[in-house]
Parts: sequence; C-alpha cells; structure tokens
Amino acid sequence: MAYVNTSRVAAAQPTERFSGFFAGLGAALARRRAYSRTLTELRQLTDRELADLGISRVSIVDVAREAAYGR
Repeated sequence: MAYVNTSRVAAAQPTERFSGFFAGLGAALARRRAYSRTLTELRQLTDRELADLGISRVSIVDVAREAAYGR
C-alpha cells in the first residue's frame, strides 16, 4: 500500500517579511531610546544621589544598558 502526501509548506509572503522586519526595527529603536534616556538621566545626577541609589559613576553605562537591553 502506498501513501501520498500532498501537503505544502506555506512560504512567508513578502509583506509578512517586511512587517516583521519593521516590527523588529521599531523594537530595537525603542530599546535604544530607553538606553539613551536612562544614560542621560543618570549622568545628570550628583555623586551623592548616585550613592543613594547604590550606583557608582563608573557603572552608569552598565546600569543603563541593563535597564534597556536586560542582562
């Protein structure tokens, strides 16, 4: 007995690929804005305010990166 499989795999349409690309691009830009905003705000704080938050001035970039992109 022989079996025939005629199922097809649906390929992604060009519009689906572009929308996925632009969604990813939008998410990346949002993360970059969050990083820049956090970096700017932390750099404006005094050393005393940073110490109250438990952040050293040297680690501002790391804190901003973690806030925007995660670990």
